[in-house]
Amino acid sequence: MGCMAERLKYKFLEEEKMVDIVVGPDAYKDLPNLLKQAESNREAVNVILSKEETYGDIAPVRLDSNGVSAFVSITRGCDNMCTFCVVPFTRGRERSRDPKSILEEVNQLAEKGYKEITLLGQNVDSYLWYGGGLKKDFETATALQQKTAVGFAQLLQLVAEARPKMRIRFSTSNPQDMSLDVIHTMAKYRNICNYIHLPVQSGSNAILKKMNRQHTREEYFELIDNIRKIIPGCGISQDMIAGFPTETEEDHQDTLNLLKYVKYDYGFMYSYSERPGTHAARKIADDIPEPTKKRRLQEIIALQREHSELRTKANIGKTFCVLIEKSSKKSDEFWSGRTGQNTVAVFPKENYQVGEFVDVKIDAATSATLIGKAIGISQEI
Repeated sequence: MGCMAERLKYKFLEEEKMVDIVVGPDAYKDLPNLLKQAESNREAVNVILSKEETYGDIAPVRLDSNGVSAFVSITRGCDNMCTFCVVPFTRGRERSRDPKSILEEVNQLAEKGYKEITLLGQNVDSYLWYGGGLKKDFETATALQQKTAVGFAQLLQLVAEARPKMRIRFSTSNPQDMSLDVIHTMAKYRNICNYIHLPVQSGSNAILKKMNRQHTREEYFELIDNIRKIIPGCGISQDMIAGFPTETEEDHQDTLNLLKYVKYDYGFMYSYSERPGTHAARKIADDIPEPTKKRRLQEIIALQREHSELRTKANIGKTFCVLIEKSSKKSDEFWSGRTGQNTVAVFPKENYQVGEFVDVKIDAATSATLIGKAIGISQEI
């Protein structure tokens, strides 16, 4: 089931004969019929992508949940068509979930004792509810629908006001779609975490254009500056691809310079590899040698590790509200949780419990973790 099943359907079913049933990400409701087909030795495949499916009418079973934090899906699909990305082909066009359905799920989670939710989508900032349908059809919607449409900033406000004692995160953002309204809404509500995952992919305008990213490095810098101005101390993380086709040493230096400008809290960094079916795989030769990709990636990782350590150690002596999620991996005598800036913090358990918001004073830090001592139950949330 899912995206890989949709992309490799006949390889799984016919070439490798690995499975009996192939179900795409939007076809889960057809499972009873597919099971009957498989039992009758008929081909059981449904990978048709929906124009309406948002998973808005199901109650997910949250396996291996810590009972504290949960994901709430708000959009499906993506319209951006970045040349390296397979998501538009495996999950279809953008469509947004009814805000009433989102609020119902958030309320249900709160009633079950969850303390934090993450609003989730391939591109949350493009969330737009105007009564249903694809985002690209919004221009043809009636004037009344357009007038009553709910964008992402409004959705954030609705959720924050509905559950003021619940901490709210969101992921993933796209630089071209993140508006000042969203940033101002984050600053307005204490229960919206001061953290943004803001993928940039490259620091070179030439490479950004080849990736079909709809922003320049200058526009990205302007967005970063606005975030820092409106939400001082906001945590920011990145996605970065090293060795995209045609990338020169000058392009790579542009990426390193962008990292030096932003000084992200942390990031997710990869060397480029083709995804079958994407524009880049079909039209752009993968012409960067693997040793060059690996070397550039290691330079990006080394610089990010330096900046991560700079960010965490700047927090020594400060106090943060931490939501306890689980025992620390390194010691069963310590709790582990995250700050509002999404940095992991560990501290002695004492008499605190999972699910509590605790004020923690930071005494030490590694490049990825804050280490401190709890000073009491937090009044921040």
